[in-house]
This record gives sequence, C-alpha cells and structure tokens, in this order.
Amino acid sequence: MPSPIIAHHPSELTPDRHSEQLPSTFQGWWVVIIASLFFFYEFIQMNMFNAISQELMTAFSVNASELGILSSFYFMANVIFLFPAGFLLDRFSTKWIILITLAICMAGIFLLSFAHSFWIAVIARFLSGIGSAFCFLSVIRLSSRWFPPHRMALMTGVIITIAMLGGVVAQTPMTLLTQAIEWRQALVWDAALGVVIWIIIFLFVQDYPEGEAHYHDAEVQSLESIGYWKSLGLAFLQFKNWLAGIYTSLVNLPLSLLGGLWGMLYLTDAHGLDKIRASEITSMLFIGMLIGSPLVGWISDHFRLRKLPMLLGALALLLVMIWVIYNHVASYPLLWLSFLLIGLLSSTQIISYPYVAESSPRMITAMSVSTVNITTQAGQELFQPLFGFLIDWHTHDVHHGAVIYSASDFHWAMWLFPIGLIVALMAAFALHETHCQQIE
Repeated sequence: MPSPIIAHHPSELTPDRHSEQLPSTFQGWWVVIIASLFFFYEFIQMNMFNAISQELMTAFSVNASELGILSSFYFMANVIFLFPAGFLLDRFSTKWIILITLAICMAGIFLLSFAHSFWIAVIARFLSGIGSAFCFLSVIRLSSRWFPPHRMALMTGVIITIAMLGGVVAQTPMTLLTQAIEWRQALVWDAALGVVIWIIIFLFVQDYPEGEAHYHDAEVQSLESIGYWKSLGLAFLQFKNWLAGIYTSLVNLPLSLLGGLWGMLYLTDAHGLDKIRASEITSMLFIGMLIGSPLVGWISDHFRLRKLPMLLGALALLLVMIWVIYNHVASYPLLWLSFLLIGLLSSTQIISYPYVAESSPRMITAMSVSTVNITTQAGQELFQPLFGFLIDWHTHDVHHGAVIYSASDFHWAMWLFPIGLIVALMAAFALHETHCQQIE
C-alpha cells in the first residue's frame, strides 16, 4: 500500500499536464538518443578496468583487493553525488547539467592517464564517478518530458541499450587499443571521444518540446512551494523505491562484477584464455543486455506489468548463476553462451526505473529514480572490493611474483550472486503492481 506521505491531491503536487497524450515524436527520439551518448560514455569508464586490470595492478603495484578499492571510488562518487543530482535535475536545465558533469568526467580520465601515484589514480577515478551520477538520471528526466508514462519502460530499455554499447566498447575494442598503443595513451583517446560527445550534445539536445517550457516552470514552482525537505521525503521516504533499488542492485551484480572488473581475470587466470578471447566473452554480458533491455521494456509496457517480469527474470538468472558455479564451465562456446544468458536475464533490472517513476509524483522524477541509482551504485561500491577480498582470501598461487587465481577462487567469490538474487526476489515480491499507471 502506498505510504501516506504521497497521499496528496494531484493539484497540490503538479501542474495539470495531460502527459498520456504526449506524442512520441522524431525529435523526442533524437534528443533522448543523443543525450544517451553521455550514458554510453560513462559506461565505458565504468567497465574499462576490466580490459586494463592487469596493467593497473602492475602500474600501481596493487593486488586484487586494492584494485577493487581503486575501482570502487568511481561508485563512491556516484553514490555521494546522486543525492544532489536528483535535486538539480528536477530544478535546472538538464542539458547544461549534462555538459558540466561530462566535462568533469573527462578531466578525471585525463588525470588517470598521467597518474603514477595510487592516490592520484583514486582522485581521477572519483572525478569520473561524479559524471556517472548524472548520466542516467538526466536522460530519464528528458524522457519523462518527451514521452508519456506508458512508453517509459521501452525508453529505459533503449537508453540502457545505448549504454551497453559502451560496455561492449570497454571490452574487446579497449583491450585491442591498449595492446596497440599502451593503456595511458588509450585513456587519452578515451578522453578525446568525450570531447566529441560533448559537442554533439551541446548542438542537439533540448530540455523539453516546444510549448512545454511552462510545464517545467510550473513543476519548479510546485517544488518550491512544498519545500526541499518535503520533496526529499516524497522521494526518499518511500520504502517501495528502495525495494526497487535493492532489486536492481542485486540483479545487476553479475554484470557489474564480471563485466566491470573481474571477468577478464576470471577467464584468463581460471580458464586459461588469452585476453582477446576473454574480452569477447565478457562482451556477451553487454550484448545480452543490449538485446534484452528494449525487449524487456517492450514486454513490460505491452502487457502493462512490472512485478511479474522482475520476478521471472531474477529467478531465471539465479538458476543460470548456480549452474555456472557448480558446472565449472570451461569451454569457450559454453562460456560465451553463459555470459550472453547472464546479460539477457539481467535486463529485467531496467523495470525498476519506470516502476519508481510512475509510482512517484512527476515533478520529482529524477529525485525518485535516484533512489534506484543510489542503491545500485552503493552495491557496486561495496561488492567490487568484497569480491576481490574473497578471491584473495581463498587459496591462490604465486608464480614469479604474480598472483594466479584458480577457478575455485572465483567460484568461491561468485556465491555472492545467488545469495544476492534470492534477496532480489524477496524485494520484487514485496512490490505492488502499478500496471504502468502514473500515480498523479
């Protein structure tokens, strides 16, 4: 049952906007797709450590646990800045917030390319994470202004599909680039790509459709009239928002841990694959999400169901992860297929975002959806170093000063996945079905 805190008359919360009749225009698609390049770019930064993990361990003389700590500062910044991100995006120009935070991200990448101290690298990673706090919320905010609520799951799927292309780029292409020109030079090229995306967003993104500016102004006035703390309560004191966040965080774990940091080491050390073939397999995680996200979004919107697809996706992913751990999958084709399935089934995590958006007053869309992002990024901040600690704590071998991890070391740590997915099932079961209806 909805909490009493949101039991206000609609006129108290938002202007009279017939959003169900918002047309899905070509310009709307164009704006959202161009803005999604920010998310695409941040997804490269989020997952590129997977391609350069061994190089980073050598350059900064760190072990798996310390590498996990370095990577986690990206998600620490994300969690910290997600709190002001929702507040800012609900009140100020989405386009200019994207441009400012993308610039901060590029500064972090440049700094990391020149870093020779572990703590300078930590600062650089933190700066990149600041941009990440805004990338998804900003595009969701734009989508809510350009498309009606019953299209939001599909739009979320499209946005995440574009982000998954960034995940793919962070695997084999980044591995090939670092082998060709060394990892520091690869980061300089990475930052240059950010400059190109910045220019494209500056030229083509628009905050809202023509004639809609007065709705935005009215939403801001409504927010100012109820005050910051009350609007914060409308977003952050809703238990269902945090349940949806817990679901997404835990369903996302296999993707974030195997695709973002540990998958390459798992495949090269535990299964003896070379880096290129290993990167081809980890790419399947993102290819699976790329295919699954718009498909899951369309299914959820078409049948006007949120809860049931979330439950079925988490249950199927749980079975696949247990199968991977117990069967010690070793052959290239089976590993390829397993990682593709993990990506496909992880796609149901996207449903949490439209679920929270339509369960909350429209004027605080960004702030409400930030609860899902906060929970998801906090999970990555916690579990990336925890996964590294678990494989370091388990038995391993050292050859000529280099740590070589076995399949059993990784499978020990991978029990985080089924445990997390059981909790995700419990969280999804506790949610009520919205049938794609905006509470307003």
